[in-house]
Amino acid sequence: MQKQFKYLGFITAFFVTVLLVSNIASSKILILGPFTFDGGTILFPLSYIFGDILTEVYGYGRSRKVIWTGFFMILLASVVFMIVQKLPPAPDWNGQAAYDQILGLTPRIVAASMCAYFAGEFSNSYILAKMKIWMKGKFLWMRTISSTLIGEAFDTVIFVMLAFFGVDGFGTDLLITIIISNYVFKVLVEVLFTPVTYAAVKLLKRHEEEDHFDHGTNFNPFKIG
Repeated sequence: MQKQFKYLGFITAFFVTVLLVSNIASSKILILGPFTFDGGTILFPLSYIFGDILTEVYGYGRSRKVIWTGFFMILLASVVFMIVQKLPPAPDWNGQAAYDQILGLTPRIVAASMCAYFAGEFSNSYILAKMKIWMKGKFLWMRTISSTLIGEAFDTVIFVMLAFFGVDGFGTDLLITIIISNYVFKVLVEVLFTPVTYAAVKLLKRHEEEDHFDHGTNFNPFKIG
């Protein structure tokens, strides 16, 4: 009989919500101190923190299912937004321009987002799971930060380059600025939230009675069963 967990469903729901809200908020480019990034970057690092918690407590296999759940929910939301954008507006509704500006998506942006998400989340989970075995479950802070350094690098570079390379107004200097700003900010959030990650992991391991080590795990990201 498969073990039932009390909080896995809640964490999955929160993880997916963070992804969806981040994608919508990313329509605004903002400046915060020395950083220039899209609005979704404020919330998106939490998805990596929750990804760390999922892999550390429940293991790569269960984290893989949650990552795929987020993938398909992002795809669903993006397709719905694009379909609604193309449908003719009511004659007395004057919000089409605002909708196009905020929720208007292009296939290129959607493809960039999906590729970046896939590469970043799975590399983050894989590295954390492998390092947990190598370090025999010790040095959680080192494992979460190391996995985030790699995962966020894949995510940030892939998205920015696929989404904006060659687009008018996005020169090389601006692309580099966006990549560096996004990457540094996301990693800083991971580092600052390390005490929270420790507390959440400790609490979940105790209440769920689970501390999974991925010995013998098939790390193929496409093996969902």
